[in-house]
Amino acid sequence: MKLIFSRPRLLKTLLNCWPPFWGAGIRIEQLSHDYSYCRVGLVLRWWNKNANGTQYGGSLFSMTDPLYSMLLMALLGPDYLVWDRAGSVTFLKPGRGRVYADIHLSRERLDEILRATEGGEKYFPRFRINIVDERGNLVAEVERTLYVRKKQTNK
Repeated sequence: MKLIFSRPRLLKTLLNCWPPFWGAGIRIEQLSHDYSYCRVGLVLRWWNKNANGTQYGGSLFSMTDPLYSMLLMALLGPDYLVWDRAGSVTFLKPGRGRVYADIHLSRERLDEILRATEGGEKYFPRFRINIVDERGNLVAEVERTLYVRKKQTNK
């Protein structure tokens, strides 16, 4: 399978310089060479605190925004359209320090997406992401729904 982003380190650097991440203090800490895993972190700073002095909810939600779509775009290549379709967040506990989320994309899940879209059909895979603090306590649960479709070829 051809990777659209052939250099994970470059993608990691570009995402860390991307204004919505950079401005919120969000950092890609790890990105695997095969795009199957990403760790994103957020450190509590004076500029990303809410009125209660804890992690701003918009920053917590933004941590997860482009990651599954970027991983899938890298793996599926230019023959596929991948978009975020919907997202929701449930805040469970205030984030009082560094928080992080681990993003996993298994081979089985990728195969499921490929099977569902092989004939050009739209597919809306859902992903659940846990945002945890340094002690492993669950701070928020995020659900992302993507839109994936194989591009139609002109005949």
